[in-house]
This record gives sequence, C-alpha cells and structure tokens, in this order.
Amino acid sequence: MVPMAISETGSLTSVRAGTAQAPKRRGLLATALGSLADLLLPPVCIVCRTRIGNHGLVCGACFAEIDFIAAPLCERLGVPLPYETGDGPNLSASAIANPPAYDRARAAARYSATMRDLIQSFKYRDRHEGLPLFGRWLIKAGHELLADADLIVPVPLYRSRLWSRRFNQSALLAQEAGRLSGVPVDCFVLKRVRATASQVGLTAKQRKRNVAGAFKIDPAGKERIRGKRVIVVDDVVTTGATVEACAKTLKRAGAAHIDVLALARAVEPAAFML
Repeated sequence: MVPMAISETGSLTSVRAGTAQAPKRRGLLATALGSLADLLLPPVCIVCRTRIGNHGLVCGACFAEIDFIAAPLCERLGVPLPYETGDGPNLSASAIANPPAYDRARAAARYSATMRDLIQSFKYRDRHEGLPLFGRWLIKAGHELLADADLIVPVPLYRSRLWSRRFNQSALLAQEAGRLSGVPVDCFVLKRVRATASQVGLTAKQRKRNVAGAFKIDPAGKERIRGKRVIVVDDVVTTGATVEACAKTLKRAGAAHIDVLALARAVEPAAFML
C-alpha cells in the first residue's frame, strides 16, 4: 500500500510522490548555492583573473596565447615539426642524433608565455584550481600513449623538497590523468633517493649530471613494473634529463616500454630537422 498523508488543504497525498520530488529540490538547492558562491567568489581566468563563465578555465585571450603542440611532430620526442618527413616515422634531428632512453614523449604545449605562467603558479604558488583542465590537456596530448599503458608513474620529489612544498605537482597531474583515463597510478614505485639541486639555470650536461643516480626502485617495486608499459608524468620537460634518468631506472628494473607525458616541454627550433 502506498503511504498517504493529509495535505494542508485536507486532501490525501502520496508520500512517495513527495519523496520523488526530493532529488529535484536538492538539485535546485545546489544550483542556488552555486549561484551564491559565484556571486561571492566569481569565476575568473586562472591566468589573468578576468571574469569568465566557469571556474578553473582560461579566458579566450589567454587560451589563444597557449602554443599547443599538434601534428606533425617527432614520434620519439614529441616536438613539433614544420612538415611531415615522408615515408617512415617522423623523427627530429635530436631524436636521430641522440635517441632517448624512453620510447615516446608527448606534451600538451610549448613551455612559453601563458603556459609557463600557468605551470609556475601551479607549482610554486599553490594554484591548483586548473588541475582538472590540465588533466584534460594531458589526456588529449597523450591519448595514443594511454591507449595501451599499464601504469602511470609520476616523477618523484626528494623527501625534503616534498616536505617544503607539501605536494608533488607531477603526482597531482598523474592522478588526474589516471582518473580520466582509467589507467592505474603508482606514486611510490619510483623513488628519489638523493637530493638534487634545482635544474633551473643549469645546462643540459649539468642537468644530466645533477640527476644521475637520483632514482631507485625497491625490489618489491620491481615486481609491480616488470614487463609493464609505463608512462612517466612530469609537469615540464626541458632538456629531458630528469625523465631520461627515470626511464633508465624503470627499464633496468624490467619495464617493457617507457613513455613520457608532460603538460609542457621546451622546444628548440634548431632540433626540429636535420
């Protein structure tokens, strides 16, 4: 029997009908609270702080200043190329002259102008409201890598730097990419066992020496990555020294295939073509 109740007018009404209206009322309440929140804290562009329609996005002017990387690109390094190289894989001069330890790399955009401001705010000023947007950019840039990946691994921080910064920006990006793609994420299998100086301002050779021997995988971790196709996630790839060191460590531990996925990468025009 359907429970009945007496309305204020004295007529019988169905309690079930009232219950069915509860989700609608909750939806209306959520909308009202959202509108109030937008009134108190209006959505603004995460770069220039201009008023926009939704939180966690960039305005049209700032979006136009982001240099997204698109085909044609080097199939190994992921840097943009001025044109297709013809038959066979598209490879840049750098990929041919100095093949990396990883198999493929992809990045969402060049590390310049607006993208640099976004990443530095995210990394150094605790501005994390753009993380869902960054995750979508990673998924778009790395869709071919994620299609057959077994595991996502972030570039780790040394414990003292993690303590001072309170978060690992690469781990946040890796977790967001894993959430959106469904690929498992392991933030602990790859460890940074040596404190390294900041890479900012170092030459390519200095960067390579700086991270040599900085990463390690414990015996238990080797079982988790043996024979797996692993994606290493970082916020920025500049010379590639850090992700190279991670790739070498993972391959020595038995990983079958290593790809690199980053939010941005530095691009040298001279490295495009022979």
